[in-house]
Amino acid sequence: MTTAYDFTARDIDGNERALADFRGEALLIVNVASKCGFTPQYTGLEALYRQYHDQGFSVLGFPCDQFGHQEPGSELEIRNFCSLSYDVSFPLFAKIDVNGSDAHPLYQWLKKEKSGLLGIGAIKWNFTKFLVDREGKPVRRYAPTDTPESIGKDIPALLG
Repeated sequence: MTTAYDFTARDIDGNERALADFRGEALLIVNVASKCGFTPQYTGLEALYRQYHDQGFSVLGFPCDQFGHQEPGSELEIRNFCSLSYDVSFPLFAKIDVNGSDAHPLYQWLKKEKSGLLGIGAIKWNFTKFLVDREGKPVRRYAPTDTPESIGKDIPALLG
């Protein structure tokens, strides 16, 4: 059985990182963008990370430029923006595609495991979120309009 921990991805600094590094943690996996109307959600994502990280929870941010060219910068520019504008300390990864033939394998799998409304798998916009349990299985998919604050109520049950 495949789990989130079976994948690898390049981190924001260009190093290949095994998601197995997060084995045993609950995860919130999010496709992020710096110039989106939902970009202020970085504040809430960071708050969730800080609140629950010591209990075995991580937010993983995957920048994506597939929606309205809202993540045009380089990895260095993205990292600096997140750090300076939102004091982001949760792990960020290199820019990826989440839809189409070049979609990152992690996102191909997440979309198959937790499709969106009406069974449509495609990611509709930036800040779509997947909550993954400590076993590495996706338990819920959230729309871009679902705020980190509203998702926070679902995290304690996974940390049990």
